[in-house]
Amino acid sequence: MRSRAERALMAAAAVAAVLVMSGCSSEDTAPRVAGDDGSGAGAPQDDNAVRRAWVTCMHGQGQNGVQQDKDGNIYMPASGMGGDASVAGYEAAVKVCDAKNPGIHQATEKNQQKFVEQARAWVACARKNGYPDLPDPDPKTAILQIPRVSFDAAKWDAVQPACSKLPLPGYQIGQ
Repeated sequence: MRSRAERALMAAAAVAAVLVMSGCSSEDTAPRVAGDDGSGAGAPQDDNAVRRAWVTCMHGQGQNGVQQDKDGNIYMPASGMGGDASVAGYEAAVKVCDAKNPGIHQATEKNQQKFVEQARAWVACARKNGYPDLPDPDPKTAILQIPRVSFDAAKWDAVQPACSKLPLPGYQIGQ
């Protein structure tokens, strides 16, 4: 026969096992968060609607150069040509609109690899058509960073017609 201490230890172990098993149960609900209506089924994010709202916000902030194409892709104006004031205004508008549309980063990340590939294709076209020393686009952002000392406006203008069928990547001249 087991001692009283052994029985108490066995009972405690059984209770602990039940608590552990109930903690891993698939019946548990996820924690409630802001905006949760308790139905358990959240609607998937409409990425195009998020991008459209962000572009509309940017226009409301005076950044009318930001556009969305028929596929939902967002195109931004080139930076580095309009001076520090225009860059500062753009960056301020981005902060405001990012805060109003927090899903914008998830929506854009989904297509980022596509943008990198498109930027690489445009750079390859430009190199083939007269701008051989054009740098590679950033592999994370697809932005073309062109040092001001090596930027050649004549070459840049010359490759535009030949590469016009490809989406022009975002670019920054200077720095």
